[in-house]
Amino acid sequence: MTETDPLAARSRTLFWLFGYYLRWYFHRRFHGVRLSRSGIPAVPPGPLIVYSNHSSWYDPALYIVLNAKLFPGRAGFGPMDEAALGKYGVLRRMGVFGVEQDSARGAAHFLRTSLRVLADPAAMFWITGEGAFTDSRARPIVLRPGIAHLARRVPGATILPLAIEYTFWNESKPEALMRFGPPIEAGRERSVAEWTAVLEAGLTRTMDALAAESMARDPGLFQPVVRGVAGVGGIYDLYRRIRAVLVGRRFNASHQDPALDLPASLNPPSAGMKRAEEAPGTLPTFSLSRQREREKARGG
Repeated sequence: MTETDPLAARSRTLFWLFGYYLRWYFHRRFHGVRLSRSGIPAVPPGPLIVYSNHSSWYDPALYIVLNAKLFPGRAGFGPMDEAALGKYGVLRRMGVFGVEQDSARGAAHFLRTSLRVLADPAAMFWITGEGAFTDSRARPIVLRPGIAHLARRVPGATILPLAIEYTFWNESKPEALMRFGPPIEAGRERSVAEWTAVLEAGLTRTMDALAAESMARDPGLFQPVVRGVAGVGGIYDLYRRIRAVLVGRRFNASHQDPALDLPASLNPPSAGMKRAEEAPGTLPTFSLSRQREREKARGG
């Protein structure tokens, strides 16, 4: 494996250009990219590590979009399987570095490169903690030890769990849903095994909370990060458009009330939703009454 210095390889200009391209890409491929209204936790100065579940190859692309839109002042970096990165070499210019899987040499390279990146207090490190594609409903969550080693070796860093889920609601295109968990302060007081347990528990709670929000099927529980395309397209939407013109009604390609997809500040969450932090280790409860009322109003 040829080691490449991600600090030298990363291009700020290419990162921003690629970020704009990915926003267009998600706009075309998804109905929406959404972040839970639980929001972005307050993060103190210092290195920032974000670790997530890994349910799709879209995950690294979402990292770049989130980094560009939500953390514009931080330079993002992250590891990727060396074999996979060989197929997407342009990602090296985005701060991605290759890691040889399941080898002592690869583990040593991961730690050496990660610690060098995190020596910069303005750095941001993104990692798929599971290390392999895993269904978002699979339990228990099992993380590779690399993130725990970083938690011990970078005291003062802030660690954020990030849950990611892809699902279909009422449109022909999918939703990309995300939720940040409460911040965790890195430190040397725990062993690698203890840190692994803490990080697994934090990600599990965050994923459970996102799963409940996803099942509620309520766009008002999320803030739009990228707005996508609604409707089916083709002949079907052409027919719907003509029919709307004939009856003097404004055409709306969406299959749901557009008011339900307003920015979060204009559309408060359901009264039945409880934050996961209020009941650690359990799924937050939610009410289906609003969903049933909507279906009844639409004649569904």
